[in-house]
Amino acid sequence: MQVPLWLALIVVGYLGVKLIRPPWWLVAVLLLGGYLLADSIFAPVINTAVK
Repeated sequence: MQVPLWLALIVVGYLGVKLIRPPWWLVAVLLLGGYLLADSIFAPVINTAVK
């Protein structure tokens, strides 16, 4: 069974927020920070660290 990545991320994110109950500002900061880092000069460094 193949699940699209966007669907898997939505499900995991929803379950994480529902079960762990972090503050919404923390979720927003993490999402915005990840979006901004992905388009920065640090993107190649993060890419090699993740792989």
